[in-house]
Amino acid sequence: MMNIEEIEKILPQRYPFLMLDRVTDIKAGEYIRAYKNVSANEEYFNGHFEEKPVFPGVLTAEAMAQASCLLIKKSIPDLKATLFYITNMKLRFFKTIIPGDRVDINVKVVKIVRTGGIFETEAVVNSYIVAKGEMTFACK
Repeated sequence: MMNIEEIEKILPQRYPFLMLDRVTDIKAGEYIRAYKNVSANEEYFNGHFEEKPVFPGVLTAEAMAQASCLLIKKSIPDLKATLFYITNMKLRFFKTIIPGDRVDINVKVVKIVRTGGIFETEAVVNSYIVAKGEMTFACK
């Protein structure tokens, strides 16, 4: 388990772009489970959308990417890389995420190497898969 302070020691993102609140389970080289609590007070809801606030899909992808990067760092502890870039992503979105939702992020390793990795990712709200797919990263 990792709290926000431990996450910030590994990831370079900070508020408002840090998309993970807590890691609930992690097994190096295999999987990570984390979550984000979506608050109505977050800035992007002012314009996305005014009458019906929706958590942007690109930020759902960012949350899955951040969890994947934590998994890379935990799987290769002596890895010097501090920046991770998405080089490919194939995602499908099935349902909207709204203020008040807790988004559970589940990531499984497909392949991991010192220069990056490939991961199966999914975002879940109330036991429903809201987004899933595959993401590939390069480390710098």
